[in-house]
Amino acid sequence: MSEAAAPKSGNGLAKFLIGLLIVLVVLALAAAGAVYGGYRWLQAEFAAPGPAQEETIVLLPRGAGLIRIAGQLEEEGVIEDRRIFRAVITLDEGDRSLRAGEYRIPANASMADIYELLRSGETVQHPVTFAEGLTSAMIVAVLNEVEVLTGEIAAVPEEGTLLPETYLVTRGTPRQEVIDRMAQAQDALLDELWPNRAEDLPFDTREEAIILASVVEKETGIASERPEVAAVFVNRMRRGMRLESDPTIIYGISQGEALGRGLYRSELDNADNEWNTYQNDGLPPTPIANPGRESLAAVLNPAESSALFFVADGTGGHVFADTYAQHRRNVAQWRRIERERRNGGR
Repeated sequence: MSEAAAPKSGNGLAKFLIGLLIVLVVLALAAAGAVYGGYRWLQAEFAAPGPAQEETIVLLPRGAGLIRIAGQLEEEGVIEDRRIFRAVITLDEGDRSLRAGEYRIPANASMADIYELLRSGETVQHPVTFAEGLTSAMIVAVLNEVEVLTGEIAAVPEEGTLLPETYLVTRGTPRQEVIDRMAQAQDALLDELWPNRAEDLPFDTREEAIILASVVEKETGIASERPEVAAVFVNRMRRGMRLESDPTIIYGISQGEALGRGLYRSELDNADNEWNTYQNDGLPPTPIANPGRESLAAVLNPAESSALFFVADGTGGHVFADTYAQHRRNVAQWRRIERERRNGGR
């Protein structure tokens, strides 16, 4: 071959290589386009409305990974395709952000909606309500009946150490954790109320305030009466008078369980019952229940009142008196109401 022909061969090779490069670039662009298109399709499917026609409760167990969660969501009918759910979350590197628990999945929620919900940890909250005036043993019994809770309570807490109100719990919450929350809530409430208490109260400690609040709690279920009832007991304590509260006697007999009858004269006269405030001076040795917020507030800031007595008025409330003579008339009226009720209103 002549020297003049050599450049033609070099030019041909260069053109071939350029052509090959162009083909590879086109193929790469086509592949990239296919990947991008596939990714956009995945995102569209992920954001599409889901198949569930109504709200669905889903319980995801602790320790469940993305594969198990995706399968469970598909089996329970809230997503169409577990593979799409897994693929998008894996691409998003969000597989470790999903939280176990009980979730309320809205109707037609998309996989994107469900993904955000599971990442938020906004699980279903179950209200557990405790009435004011329950004993600690009664509160433990209530907790043992709540099916969404787990575990056992180590021991019945000391009387008067828990704050009864409504607590929100998630499924699987340990019962002991609820007890601990109730004790912490009472401490926090007393931290709030104690510094603003009235001056010259006839007790010195938070524990004594709880004892008296428990008596107020058991004497009336009417919130508006609690400051007045508290005032009666505070006034009696200031004068050195006994509290003379029936619920204290009942606590000494049955630990707060209802007797289902009235008190006997022998029970009123029994000084061996340490909680008998007809026979023993001062406060009972322990609270007789777990008082609520309003009763605690009432004993720390009782009503401005000179009343020393109260008795039922027949309407669910009480009538108050400053003197024993007034009180005797009020008691006589209550006895008449009781007789009329026994006689069917005759």
